Amino acid sequence: MADADPELIDDLLAGKHRALARVITKIENRSEGYRDLVSALYAHTGTADVIGITGSPGAGKSTLVDKLAKRYRDRGETVGVIAVDPSSPFSGGAVLGDRIRMASNVGDMDVFFRSMSARGSLGGLSTATGDAVRALDAFGKDKVIIETVGAGQNEIDIVRTADTVAVLVPPSSGDDVQMLKAGILEIGDVFVVNKADLAGSDKTVQELRGMLEMRESEGPDDWEPEIVETVAKTDEGVAGLVETFDDHAAWLDETGEREARERRRTAEEIRRLLRNDLSRLAERELERKGGIEEFVDSVVARETDPYSVVDDLLDPFEAVTDESDGRHND
Repeated sequence: MADADPELIDDLLAGKHRALARVITKIENRSEGYRDLVSALYAHTGTADVIGITGSPGAGKSTLVDKLAKRYRDRGETVGVIAVDPSSPFSGGAVLGDRIRMASNVGDMDVFFRSMSARGSLGGLSTATGDAVRALDAFGKDKVIIETVGAGQNEIDIVRTADTVAVLVPPSSGDDVQMLKAGILEIGDVFVVNKADLAGSDKTVQELRGMLEMRESEGPDDWEPEIVETVAKTDEGVAGLVETFDDHAAWLDETGEREARERRRTAEEIRRLLRNDLSRLAERELERKGGIEEFVDSVVARETDPYSVVDDLLDPFEAVTDESDGRHND
């Protein structure tokens, strides 16, 4: 923890929004010491209810998130919103980050909004987004809402971070409903037919219901996905959606599924960080031994092969683990 900024951490835990913004900036930019910041905050997490809002572009996610935040504020809860936007090809930053999206909550200091870049994983949540959720959790936000860009299969990444996943489907979107079969259908806890005042909403609800009936249940206590109709721009149906989210949160607690999901997410996060860090160590070893081109030359000249190259690069790591095993066996 030597690189963590204790004053910054104390300010965040004391509820200072400027400190929260600075911490999330460090997390998003992967600035020096950001890992120590996240590590120091971890003990203060675990109380926020995290809701993921995903679905195709044009489904009205931003408007719905705005209305949801207003509903939670009306009942006295604090809200943090992370909008995962498409990455700029030039800076890696969020290209939609400066748009006004929280019109109903302008000036409300208890609604913290942050637009973040998907960093090359369009539709997916970067590790930075998960760390930002933890910062909001440690800060004391009651509800954390994650809104994703909506790019199909990669939306499955959201389940690694959210307790409740809502999938938005616009009316008369046969292609969108069919796309759910690609995997999003499996992660949705709630399906929202937004813009339900438009023609075709009834047909969309019927198609969704038919697809959900074919979804295999894991047991008698399994959560049955709900379908909720909303018109976010007029706030119609949003109160019912909030109630559905509350019901799902209660189910998570009553069945022990919240803890089970946290355990699965934690296991996956540890594996993901291991993969990332080991890959970085392997790249360092590659450079130490002359760089990739030297190995490519040897393989192309049929002097060696890719498997042998990898074995050679991993020898130092295997030697360390073998030595460690030997010590444990003594």
